[in-house]
Amino acid sequence: QVQLVESGGGLVQAGGSLRLSCAASGRTFRSYAMGWFRQAPGKEREFVAAISQSGDDTYYADSVKGRFTGSRDNAKNTVYLQMNSLKPEDTAAYYCAAAFVAGDHTLVTRRYEYTYWGQGTQVTVSS
Repeated sequence: QVQLVESGGGLVQAGGSLRLSCAASGRTFRSYAMGWFRQAPGKEREFVAAISQSGDDTYYADSVKGRFTGSRDNAKNTVYLQMNSLKPEDTAAYYCAAAFVAGDHTLVTRRYEYTYWGQGTQVTVSS
């Protein structure tokens, strides 16, 4: 069982930055590939970033590539999403998720492959 709690959301002007954090419970955190998703009002939840067990491998949606960076600190059971050059279209609730995987270098991008989800943190980007 893994419990995830996101933090770091807020209101920011376009062009600004935010760093989201996701704290995980449990001693097996390093066994999970992690992901970030977002959901805007009236839209489906969409993939943002995937981070492998060690954090050495990452993968991003085209819409955030070059602006967002995912990372993790396994000693702190925490995964991060650094968001730079924010745009109004980045406005959404952001969720972290955990997927148990067999080995490192595995990146999980499909929503249904994730078992555990946080409650979300709201990011609002004003123009």
